[in-house]
Amino acid sequence: MQTKRQPSFARSDGYTRIAIAFHWVIALLIVSGFTIGWIMTRIPGFTPEKLRYFSWHKWIGVTVFALALVRVLWRLTHEAPPLPSGMSAWQRAAANAVHGLLYLLMIAVPVTGYLYSSAANVPVVYLGLIPLPRIIDPNPEWKAILKTAHITLDYGLGILVLAHVAAALKHQWIDRDKLLSRMIPFLK
Repeated sequence: MQTKRQPSFARSDGYTRIAIAFHWVIALLIVSGFTIGWIMTRIPGFTPEKLRYFSWHKWIGVTVFALALVRVLWRLTHEAPPLPSGMSAWQRAAANAVHGLLYLLMIAVPVTGYLYSSAANVPVVYLGLIPLPRIIDPNPEWKAILKTAHITLDYGLGILVLAHVAAALKHQWIDRDKLLSRMIPFLK
């Protein structure tokens, strides 16, 4: 049986530096996008400040989408390190399910936001420089549906992120199986 050759920057017991960078950059962007989304929806009226937050939120969403696509391609070509041998079957199944859903939502949340902007007839101009094409025509019915979908999926992503963090901390502090050191190498 032939094994995948690990590049020189890979660690046999953890993720590659590139996978770690994808993880933390996307995590930071997701938390930032969620926070900005939370703030912007609580600003009353239609102010320049609110528009600025909406722009930042959209830029983050487009960036997460692009990085998530690259991350999925990376993950398909680079095997994840094995889970700890003492982990039960249900925990392995839960870990795989949560990771799969996280990947799905990292793509679905920005897509529904982008479609919502199109349906609301609000252009997305990435970084204030690159106008992105409208995928669907303005449509009030789709606007309402896509807004609900975007918000629902985003809260689902938030819940999964919290579950993911809680499980990682449980493995670090309760199980003491060094699972977290795969993504934070200095914890070894």
